[in-house]
Amino acid sequence: MATTSDISRGLIIKIDGSLYKVVEFGENKTARAAAKVWAKLTGVDNNRTIEKTWNSGDNIFPVRVERKEYQYLYKDETGYNFMDNETFEQVSVPENAIDAPQFLKDGQTVSVLFNTETETPMSVELPDKIVVKVTYSEPGLKGDTATRTLKPATVETGATVMVPLFVNEGELIRVNTKTNEYVERVKE
Repeated sequence: MATTSDISRGLIIKIDGSLYKVVEFGENKTARAAAKVWAKLTGVDNNRTIEKTWNSGDNIFPVRVERKEYQYLYKDETGYNFMDNETFEQVSVPENAIDAPQFLKDGQTVSVLFNTETETPMSVELPDKIVVKVTYSEPGLKGDTATRTLKPATVETGATVMVPLFVNEGELIRVNTKTNEYVERVKE
């Protein structure tokens, strides 16, 4: 049994039959009242975002989660399909359980989080930063780099990323999958 002192960022807990991931947490102390622990939570098995407050020392119900490396195969009517590289076992995951589906490439390695109680996939996490090729971008003007002006660029996965004016079609760029932002140009 865990208590509120065990809360940490990324912990998955069960509240009213649903699973939630701790995004942010803190403690409020007042002079005479008991300390309170608060947390911002996002739903793992639903699309809800909630805030929850407990008295300090209350029991919480964490869910044991196992992270496994899987390879992205393809998308069909059942969802996105991934394969375990060791056992060759395949799982299908719905789009809303993937943190950045617009950046999935065939053969890409991702982390799949499993609920160890039910052995079902809960979510899929892409690496924080990935390298993709720009397939379409308007040409930039030479010397127009004095300001931090951005232009839209389409990458090989079909996603659109805002990039600096000097990035051209056919170049490799590094993208942050959590924020959907351009990081840097990559030399081949």
